[in-house]
Amino acid sequence: MLSVIVPIYNEEKYIAKCIDSMLKQDYPKNDLEIILVDGMSEDRTREIAAEYIATYPFIRMIENTHRIAPWAMNLGIKEAKGDVIMRLDAHATYEKNYFSALVKALKLYDADNVGAVCRTDVLNKTPKTLAIREILSNKFGVGNSTFRTGITKAQEVETVPFGCWKRSVFDKYGMYDVRLVRNQDIELNKRIIRGGGKIVIIPDTFCTYLARETYKKLAKNNYGNGKWNILTVYYTKELRSLSIRHFVPLLFVLSFTIPTIVGLMWCPAFCISALALSVYLLVMGGVSAKLAISKKLNFFYLLTSFIVLHVSYGCGSLMGLLKLPFNNK
Repeated sequence: MLSVIVPIYNEEKYIAKCIDSMLKQDYPKNDLEIILVDGMSEDRTREIAAEYIATYPFIRMIENTHRIAPWAMNLGIKEAKGDVIMRLDAHATYEKNYFSALVKALKLYDADNVGAVCRTDVLNKTPKTLAIREILSNKFGVGNSTFRTGITKAQEVETVPFGCWKRSVFDKYGMYDVRLVRNQDIELNKRIIRGGGKIVIIPDTFCTYLARETYKKLAKNNYGNGKWNILTVYYTKELRSLSIRHFVPLLFVLSFTIPTIVGLMWCPAFCISALALSVYLLVMGGVSAKLAISKKLNFFYLLTSFIVLHVSYGCGSLMGLLKLPFNNK
């Protein structure tokens, strides 16, 4: 049996599309259960989900009073009946062979976790949202994240989104770290690798992640990602819980903030800050221009999207660092 766990919280815009894509799976329904773990949603998420639960007996919902995703996963795993566990996200839709392809690959590659490429899309397509979609799939936006930039063959990787595990993996490597509001999947995957496990990404299927569509939401999300990069290392006491790419935005922000602060006492330092910003704008302007021409997208929105992504992410990491001395948790 396959147990699919979906942490949800205030997903009224996305939950129906997500469940519909799960219902279209070619996986046998008598060997499937879908567990929606709700973090006490305050919108119509529970109401929408209830309509599906009333119709499909293999879908059920449990409550997560702790609200955050790692708690949702741990609660779901304890409730699950299957010997294979899959984690999905309500902000995404899944190709009809997603379940079957991942379960098959789990056995084929004798892997501890299997995932697939996660393509990025938006619900409402405008020049701005299409630019945001593009930078979240571009190596200059997300680094060497293979599950975002794409693959042509199966390969071992450090992490995958929305993975598929043998149930025994959680007995061997432990459950989700409930201290981590973000990065809980990455941390678990890194723990698996450090323990000698194997994580594989396959090209046979894919999911489609529905991205934030405004700069405010993009900034808020990535500020939190940057902040939790620092807190993940702090809580786990393990720098290897993340990858080098997770800290590049922090280095970028520091490259102009530190010279600016020094410049208040020694004016020539302002030149270093200006140089760092100039080089950044030159490089990202070139990347944006190339994308604008090749993909027929708006140059201004592309450049702005890159800036919002990088600066918010880096500032989140910087604030995470500055707040560590005051973190008593």
